[in-house]
This record gives sequence, C-alpha cells and structure tokens, in this order.
Amino acid sequence: MENIVTLTSKAIAKIQEIASGETDESKGLRLAVVGGGCSGFSYKMDFDFEKEKDNVLSYDGFNVFIDPKSAIYLKGITLDFKDGLNGKGFTFDNPNAKNTCGCGESFTI
Repeated sequence: MENIVTLTSKAIAKIQEIASGETDESKGLRLAVVGGGCSGFSYKMDFDFEKEKDNVLSYDGFNVFIDPKSAIYLKGITLDFKDGLNGKGFTFDNPNAKNTCGCGESFTI
C-alpha cells in the first residue's frame, strides 16, 4: 500500500522522542484535517488510539492513524520537523493546497 503521507527522517525522530513519553504504547500519531483556520482547513496532530476505519502507516516505533475523510486531503503531503533559527515545529508540505495562510497551518483545496 502506498503511504498517504511521507514523514521525513527529522519528523520521525521528533515523533519518536515525543512518543517515548506516552505511557500507553497502543497509541499512535493521529494526523487529521479539520474545518477552520484562516484558509478553510487546518492540520491536526495528536496521540490517539486506532479507530475502526483508520488507515494505518507503520514507522519505526510508532503507527500513524489517518481517518478516511482526512486521507483525501492529506494524500501526497510531506510532514517535516524544522528546528532552525526561523522557527521550530512540524511543517506540512501539501502539493494539493491551492492556498495556504501565512503561518502554514491552514489551507484550501
């Protein structure tokens, strides 16, 4: 199965670091798209349990869960982690986004 999203090595390392603090190993990283933000849709990341219809992507030490509706909007994105002088945090490179806001956390399709 082709991965819906791509995680860079920096993103994987940071998620592994954060996940090491989770007490329940059955939790994974949930990536989702929700309505809102200045451009219409926003990205959401959280640790959560697998749900019945989730797409499950396995990485070294953790799983990524994506619900079917979010998968439509997330297909083809790259999740990266930036730690430079101009900011620190996870970034989404979405080739399908027609518009993004200045902060890069919301988009339109």
